[in-house]
Amino acid sequence: MARSFQKPLPEPVPGEQPVNPLPPAVLALFLVVMGVEVALSLGGTGLVGGPGAVGWRIAMLDRFAFAPAVLDYIAWGGRRDPGLLLRFLSYAFVHGSVTHALFAGALLLALGKFVAEGMGQVATLVVFVAATVGGAAGFGLVLDGGQPLFGCYPGVYGLIGAFTYLTWLKLGRAGERRLRAFRLIGGLLAVQLVFGALFGANPQWVADVAGFVAGGAAATVAAPGGLAALRARLRAR
Repeated sequence: MARSFQKPLPEPVPGEQPVNPLPPAVLALFLVVMGVEVALSLGGTGLVGGPGAVGWRIAMLDRFAFAPAVLDYIAWGGRRDPGLLLRFLSYAFVHGSVTHALFAGALLLALGKFVAEGMGQVATLVVFVAATVGGAAGFGLVLDGGQPLFGCYPGVYGLIGAFTYLTWLKLGRAGERRLRAFRLIGGLLAVQLVFGALFGANPQWVADVAGFVAGGAAATVAAPGGLAALRARLRAR
């Protein structure tokens, strides 16, 4: 009889789930993003909403996307219209296409799960909101005019900022080089640089970088121990 070289499967542990469940807060964000995209995609094909639904995406972008002009109206025009203030956050839930939304949703699930497991669900939401708002603010400060900003990538980059901070802490505890924590953001920015050189730069990278910085800053406060723990770690160096 031929001998089997396959390793036997481990015995299941009672009460243990085979796949770690997604944190509800992260799953809720994902469902909102994809729910909006499903409605817009179905409307664009005419399957729901009738003929007028073909223009839903353009109408949503016109109503909820962010632009530098919004910041100008608020900062220099003194306008505090709630609709304008909402755009600092609402732009994250409208995307330009199905592919745009799917990639953003996949990154949101992966990074959100890691950050939520390291910092908690409330802290993850704080980081995402801070990065989304910070990304819009940075976009508005650097650029001019009506260049639109939409999609949740600045919020996702904020989660990358939190991921970087958590990795920085982990490497510090292990006595390893903390600069390794920045490999992910460095690689992503390098890819954006290559794509910009080949196909033309997309100004959204400004919002992505601002979101990364805002998310990392929010993580230092939202992480266990907050600023007090951060100061103690820096003094210990």
